[in-house]
Amino acid sequence: MPGPLRVRPLPGEATASYLTRLATTYRLSPAQLLDGLCITVTGTENAPPAAEIRLSAEAARRLSGFTRIPLTHLTRALPHLRPPAPSSANTGAHGTPTAHWRALETALQPLPACTTCTIGRSPHTAASAWIHPSPGLPRIMICTRHQQASSDPRHPAPLDIRAVPELTQAHLRARRPATPVSLSWASTITTRWYDHQQHVHERWHTRLHRLTAANPRMPPGPASCALTCRELITYPETLTLAAALHRLPPHPLTRTQQTAFLHQLAGRLQLPRLAPADHDLLWKRLTTR
Repeated sequence: MPGPLRVRPLPGEATASYLTRLATTYRLSPAQLLDGLCITVTGTENAPPAAEIRLSAEAARRLSGFTRIPLTHLTRALPHLRPPAPSSANTGAHGTPTAHWRALETALQPLPACTTCTIGRSPHTAASAWIHPSPGLPRIMICTRHQQASSDPRHPAPLDIRAVPELTQAHLRARRPATPVSLSWASTITTRWYDHQQHVHERWHTRLHRLTAANPRMPPGPASCALTCRELITYPETLTLAAALHRLPPHPLTRTQQTAFLHQLAGRLQLPRLAPADHDLLWKRLTTR
């Protein structure tokens, strides 16, 4: 039977997050909601972002019917929702409705979603939501409309980024992201620069100070803000470096080409000069096919 209350998923939302918001709307636990839909559950239930839930084709169909949201729309919004098997559609046999909880490593956990967007999608409850970043892109959530961002699941809520407008500006400019390989190289390089306080460290220190000052209720934890906010702090420079690496030829650069590249990159990073040390990972990328 369809539920009377509408709860819409957020783009990229974790299935466990949506299921939790849906259950909270009806003042139920996810286990109670799944039991009401006659879905057999295995695994140990855990709240997002520590765990994700995998639904079988029939379980997804029942969830679609209860929410009154077409299954194609649900699978488009929930990237970890398993679509129905082709054989089910052909034979009319939907299979067994099952759901399985599985723990997620920290590096694979979803990020807190924009609170304003979440309220608009679940008007009957104030439950938080968690979304999976787009694959092949930096693990960051930025809502340019409401000026909120997150990059670490250890933060229970997104951060206010109005004090660091360069994050939003960089996100808006990145309409054509670089390849995953270039982004991976760029992220690794800027992370090393950040950890060793190289090249852009003064700018990053100022940006971190503005971000933490704008979020005084950022909860303390075993990891410092300097670590949990690292991906956000380096985000504009990571995108700039990724775009520059994306334009490199498929062969190692000559010494003259390396000098020209570093000069151009310094300009894009708004640095007077860029002279990486011999052990800098950027040199490795410039000499790699």
